[in-house]
Amino acid sequence: MKALSDLYSQVITELGEDVNREGLLDTPKRAAKAMQFLTSGYDTSLEEVVNNAVFASDNDEMVVISGIEMYSMCEHHMLPFIGTVSIGYLPDGKVLGLSKFARITDMFARRLQIQENLTKQIAEAVQEVTGARGVAVVVEARHMCMMMRGVEKQNSSMASSVMLGGFRKSAATRSEFFRLMGK
Repeated sequence: MKALSDLYSQVITELGEDVNREGLLDTPKRAAKAMQFLTSGYDTSLEEVVNNAVFASDNDEMVVISGIEMYSMCEHHMLPFIGTVSIGYLPDGKVLGLSKFARITDMFARRLQIQENLTKQIAEAVQEVTGARGVAVVVEARHMCMMMRGVEKQNSSMASSVMLGGFRKSAATRSEFFRLMGK
């Protein structure tokens, strides 16, 4: 962490600030610690996150989890994007513990990302661990790189989706998913 803290000291100095000013004395360490947390997904594996929370089930009807809070860091500007994730899946003999959907989301969100890839990574991970007949993921987010800089559009948001298996093949299945997620 010392190397990262030293780099933050250098950035603060390059911005024209005095890193020895009272308000900035511990900022490099705090910023380094924050960045390590915000990118902790690199140090986490899918196996760790799931932790054997896949259970046998004879349910073969759609399961939808919506409103999973998410924040990530744009890989282009290293600014946050913040939103929600909705996940649907069609079980095929196995279901996943409810909290694992949020943990899978966090594992991929806590990396430098673009929203399109984040959406796909979540979908593929749920597919991998459940063996589901289909997986749907929708991510809706507001991007600080659009709001704080550049075009400065405060009311813009982005939605991305990935549909696998039964969700990709069937308009009726997709429609049921969107209805259950409240869209």
